[in-house]
Amino acid sequence: MIQLNDIKKVYFVGIGGIGMSAIARFFNEKGVKVSGYDKTVTPLTSQLEAEGIEVHYKEDVERIPKDVQLVVYTPAIPKEHKEYQYYLQNGYSVVKRSDVLQIITQSSLNICVAGTHGKTTISTMTGHLLRHSGYGCNAFLGGIAVNYNRNFWSQTPSSSGSSNNNVCVVEADEYDRSFHKLSPDIAVITSMDADHLDIYGTAEAMEEAFIEFTRKIKPGGWLISKHGLRRANDLVAANHITYHLNDVNATVHSKNLNVHNGSYLFDAAMNEWVLNDVQLNVGGLHNVENVLAAIAVAHILKIDDDKIRESVKAFKGVKRRFEYVIAPGEGDVTFVDDYAHRPEELNALITGTRSMFADQKLVLVFQPHLFTRTRDLADRFAESLDMADEVILLPIYPARELPIEGVTSELILNKMKLAKKQIMTKEELVNNVKQLVGEDTIQGGEVKSVVGEATNNGVVFITAGAGDIDALLPELKMKIEQK
Repeated sequence: MIQLNDIKKVYFVGIGGIGMSAIARFFNEKGVKVSGYDKTVTPLTSQLEAEGIEVHYKEDVERIPKDVQLVVYTPAIPKEHKEYQYYLQNGYSVVKRSDVLQIITQSSLNICVAGTHGKTTISTMTGHLLRHSGYGCNAFLGGIAVNYNRNFWSQTPSSSGSSNNNVCVVEADEYDRSFHKLSPDIAVITSMDADHLDIYGTAEAMEEAFIEFTRKIKPGGWLISKHGLRRANDLVAANHITYHLNDVNATVHSKNLNVHNGSYLFDAAMNEWVLNDVQLNVGGLHNVENVLAAIAVAHILKIDDDKIRESVKAFKGVKRRFEYVIAPGEGDVTFVDDYAHRPEELNALITGTRSMFADQKLVLVFQPHLFTRTRDLADRFAESLDMADEVILLPIYPARELPIEGVTSELILNKMKLAKKQIMTKEELVNNVKQLVGEDTIQGGEVKSVVGEATNNGVVFITAGAGDIDALLPELKMKIEQK
């Protein structure tokens, strides 16, 4: 296996991916010459360029560096990609992102957060707690931390002035069994729900992959798993604790939970230890549960109680995880954007929204992600979306997949029981958003008044999905504010 110190130049095929860009930033901060390809210009690729990383946007073998020691690629790129094939056919060291994380984390204390939903938020919360408290860590995240506008940060000295805490916080990706390359000292499993069935085939096979992940935990290490997981007894760790929002049977849970001025106030209990008066300023009850897992990690690492409490209070969230585009009180419409793209995530998103805005109408726009996921989980998507007051479905975002005959957003729509539901193109959404959050809404091509049927206390407008729906946010915000 190639050693980190041997790498002077590295090239990324698909550098704009959230996980790929984190590793690119790691190398760039170490003084390694970094360059890469991506399909389109995005705010993230523009940031990489501003940081001194060369990025180009057209497949071109003539432009790629020939003197690199390492080539990193994302599984999302087509196998016939010209640059990928050139490096592969000419004997270069060509590896996946997970292989690089394996190299980086060989000698560090590793906190690895896995699960089919919630892992980005918990890994970001954990990285933030370690950074803000002065404990320090390298953080490789699958989202952008609002506090730092980054998906990667490097080890920082502890509050005592020591920089000996060689710690990595890593989002452990289950796709393609990537997380089996990691060796956690502390592992977190948020969920083992069926997903990526194009890779695993069955829900049982996916559960086996998570069980195998726990076998990678180092001797004497810790496992923190969501209370109530199927096959929890099959998970392997020397020290195994569980967490839950409020179930007292979980090792870690909340007590005295209240909502005040848009913040959650609670006590975090873990066996005999209680962290009183915790304040979380991020919306969604699921985020209270998420931060309990991060608090448990911090406590295991013996971080001071006051520093944990201060760090939680200072946490500003993750971009596209219950992110306010228009905050409460800025108008009669609250606008929330979220990455939710699985049924369980939509459940948490809608439930969390109801907990904060119980008397307001909830209008949700959902962009399904992947044809296979839509096909495999259509019933569960419909059940989740029915929890909203009104739903608009966009066409499926294909990502790495080709279309599948008979699989469209109508597959979900036709299974929904909700009365107020429809499919729109992105253009139709932008053109009609003022009606959707105003006095009227569009139904079947006609304008029908519905606000009076639901509530007169305002509207919460939510956009959700893992595709490119977030590209619409500036225009949607502008239209809503014009209303």
